[in-house]
Amino acid sequence: MAKSNPRPSGPYFLGLDVGTQSVRAGFFDGQGVAVAFGVSGLETTYPRPGWAEQDPADWWHAARKAVSLAMRAAGLTADQVAAIGLDCTACTVVACDLEGRPSRKALLWMDQRSALEAETISQTRDPVLRYVSGRVSPEWMLPKALWLKRNEPDVYQRSPRIVECTDWMMYQLTGEWTLSLNHVAVKWNYARPDGGWPVGLLKGVGLEELLGKWPERIVPLGAGEAGLSPRAAGELGLAPGIPVAQGGIDAYLGMLGLGATQDGDVAVVVGSSTCHLAQSKAGVLGSGAAGCYPDATVPGLYTLEAGQTATGSILDWYRRHFAADQTRAAEQRGDSVYAVLDELAAAVPAGSDGLIVRDDWQGNRSPYKNPAARGAIVGLSLAHGPGHVFRAIYEATACGTRHILADAAAHGLAVDRIFLGGGGAKSSLWLQIHADVLQRPIHVPKESEACALGSAMAATIAAGVHADWDQAAKAMVQFEREVEPNTANKAAYDDLFDRYVSLYRRLNEPALLG
Repeated sequence: MAKSNPRPSGPYFLGLDVGTQSVRAGFFDGQGVAVAFGVSGLETTYPRPGWAEQDPADWWHAARKAVSLAMRAAGLTADQVAAIGLDCTACTVVACDLEGRPSRKALLWMDQRSALEAETISQTRDPVLRYVSGRVSPEWMLPKALWLKRNEPDVYQRSPRIVECTDWMMYQLTGEWTLSLNHVAVKWNYARPDGGWPVGLLKGVGLEELLGKWPERIVPLGAGEAGLSPRAAGELGLAPGIPVAQGGIDAYLGMLGLGATQDGDVAVVVGSSTCHLAQSKAGVLGSGAAGCYPDATVPGLYTLEAGQTATGSILDWYRRHFAADQTRAAEQRGDSVYAVLDELAAAVPAGSDGLIVRDDWQGNRSPYKNPAARGAIVGLSLAHGPGHVFRAIYEATACGTRHILADAAAHGLAVDRIFLGGGGAKSSLWLQIHADVLQRPIHVPKESEACALGSAMAATIAAGVHADWDQAAKAMVQFEREVEPNTANKAAYDDLFDRYVSLYRRLNEPALLG
């Protein structure tokens, strides 16, 4: 599958986005205008409940196909492509030899088999765990490596490399082994302020030899001197030697692709779930966020990560189970069912006439870190209709973002600018509700493929077109609009937010139920 836009002047920069379901190749010019995309699908296997694996060879095959599709769609030739940037899923762990040949299928980011190992690591209470709010996730590098050592010792012993998808793809592109500072700072417990690698933690859980399986060179996001290898150039149809920027985590490149590059910037990526990424000069430690990572994106800044487990997926749940009438109406007029639901919700006043929703359908990721939390719709009356419920869901997701930012602010985060992207940016009503609940302007970029754009921005930095992330963002991130808050709704949403927070306590703290 490929799509293209009218081609502006070059040169062009390739943003290679390796996701869970597909690899996307996007070509952009130096002003951030997308000229073509190519997409090739990926297959995931699930050997057991909670397990998820992919074949690394499929990533490279899909990358070749996606690049070819995009180049044909745009009519580009190899000499018009100046550099490559890369983003991949995080925590997708590969055991392989020094030539990149896998010893087994990769453990995908969503694979949860190493829950016991994660608990073992968290129980060490090592000081470095303060950057991850005291706990590691089963998704991360150390738990998965420890699982391999305990459960597949032959694979562990005969694999001189245990790396991530990004590292493996960088090797395929350049023929050189490096590590991404973005990945190791966020998911590998590497902390520059503490001297780098958590040697004490590795020794404490019996993984001291793992350091020898990791490439020695750690490269900041977007940096690096490696060029495209002759072999990779031949397979991709590109020119050998063009710069390949050090890749990183898809969500973090998406943050930069939304324009959040400065101290006080917050990127809110709204999809099935919502990811919050904030830049801060000061370490924001002790909050309910997933973690606060030094030098993870922009040198000299910490990046704070938090999130909501379910947001857009709750809207989809409502659509599937309760929106048959609206679906029929949408089909009759040739429109989206969400457009019909938005019209009903827009007719309801702020606060949904007293209806409150808790958006914890799949637990609470931040700020409570409570996987057992569950959603609720409270305050229903015979006067409420579909528009009320749908608007209340929108309001709950925006209140969740407000709660995350308030919790982080209590631990030192200063918020200056908020950028919002992802599928949620397609709804003007949802955007306005976010602005009203937060009582802050919302900056909405034009380019919906923020991850690919972020990777293309990295390519421009590696090629010397832009000096740093801030300059690249100013040149390449174009904005569709700025959504100003409606001050008339401030009092209603202040009241709603207080009741939203109180409802969590009443649902989850037994002493308040009597």
